[in-house]
Amino acid sequence: MNGSLIIVDDVPGEFAERVIEAFHSRPNDMFSFALSGGGTARRCYERLAADGGTQVDWWKVDVYWGDERCVPPDDLDSNYRLGRESLLDRVGAANATYPMRCEDGTDPYQLRVGELGKFDLIHLGLGPDGHTASLFPDSAALDADPGRLVVMNTDPHGTNVHERMTLTYAGISRARLILVTVTGEEKRDALGRVAAGDPTAPASRIEADRIVWIADRAAAGDLEPSS
Repeated sequence: MNGSLIIVDDVPGEFAERVIEAFHSRPNDMFSFALSGGGTARRCYERLAADGGTQVDWWKVDVYWGDERCVPPDDLDSNYRLGRESLLDRVGAANATYPMRCEDGTDPYQLRVGELGKFDLIHLGLGPDGHTASLFPDSAALDADPGRLVVMNTDPHGTNVHERMTLTYAGISRARLILVTVTGEEKRDALGRVAAGDPTAPASRIEADRIVWIADRAAAGDLEPSS
């Protein structure tokens, strides 16, 4: 497994604590934070809004997304909508937000990420099939050119619906810190494959300056914490 695994009872609480810590230890005045999607992410952002509403100066936070479904921004499946409802609307402000817009193609986001240089923090999840962001098993994005930081992608197995825009491995590797949150027994097999370094689980191939996997016991199963 690339990175360390911690096993906790309260994944959203641990996530919020580590985001707050990362904000206060940021190397620059601004803090670049890429959001994820899904039910675990929603719970994590609600907790971050509650715990970090006053501990984080949101006017110093630039918000990005690691992937997005090609749906309208008010669609129930939109990661932008999830981030807005569970975090941004609750904290009231951010210095800037940079949603992924499929209709604009990948080039604007590619340029934006290239200009940024480094993400201070990227939040990722883990799918039951081993995907993270929108890097699905056997999908074209897994073999993207190293110069491409953002691509369009689809799930060739049809499990995950909608075309997506996603950071590539190269884009993800620009993170100073990645937090991967994993909850529930349905993720146990995928997390086990990642821990074993199974390359058919796309999440096993992510790299960054530092990666922390935050899992509950239902997801971790027989795995033990690692450093």
